[in-house]
Amino acid sequence: MINYSFSMYDLEFFLLIFTRVSCFVFTAPFFSMKNTPANVRIGISFFTSVLLYQVLTPAEAVVYSSVLEYVIIVMKEAVVGLLIGLAASICTSIVNFAGSIADMEVGLSMVTLMDPTSRENTSITGVMYQYSLMLMMIVTGMYRYLFGALADTFSLIPVNRAVFRSDALLSSMLEFLGDYVVIGFRIVLPVFCTILLLNAVLGVLAKVSPQMNMFAVGIQMKILVGLSVLFFTAGMLPGAADFIFQEMKRMIVSFVGDMI
Repeated sequence: MINYSFSMYDLEFFLLIFTRVSCFVFTAPFFSMKNTPANVRIGISFFTSVLLYQVLTPAEAVVYSSVLEYVIIVMKEAVVGLLIGLAASICTSIVNFAGSIADMEVGLSMVTLMDPTSRENTSITGVMYQYSLMLMMIVTGMYRYLFGALADTFSLIPVNRAVFRSDALLSSMLEFLGDYVVIGFRIVLPVFCTILLLNAVLGVLAKVSPQMNMFAVGIQMKILVGLSVLFFTAGMLPGAADFIFQEMKRMIVSFVGDMI
């Protein structure tokens, strides 16, 4: 007969693991998409916590003298999971930034669609980039890296051993904002340069042939040229996704290092 008995100490330790894992799953990219059922996310969090509990040795982590102290420990684990998931999630917003710039240059900034990750209105090119990034994440197995990184945090940051260094976290965030702009512009650079060249050509034509309505011609030309550039540069999306994945890994390592 299988013995399923466990002590209250083991349950408390498991709940702390489950808190960190569930907060990570509900904020990490791909898993935190709004169209993913909540039951699926809860199931992933629970079974992942069970697997981690089997390999982790309960240390003196659940030592408390009152309910308030245990609540503080739970909140610390929740913040650790949220920060690790946030480090990966904020990197996916780079494609929305790039899509907004592309649509502003092409003339589709008024066209909005529902972002699958946040259920908010965003640019049509940003949604296309977002779906492409999620596809690349599945194809390249990036989701396995995210769970591997989460498992490694229990060795680097044991339960109830997290130390939040606000200055280091702020410095990592400011460094990300610089990379955010650089990577976003690198993704949209072909569209930006092509439309800039087209604007120069239309400006010259407006001086050479004043009788032509360059406003009406320019709108159609920008959309046609912009969509053509997006089509011909679709093969560059794997390289752009690689830039974002490298930034995602760097941010996770940086955030984890700021909590050790």
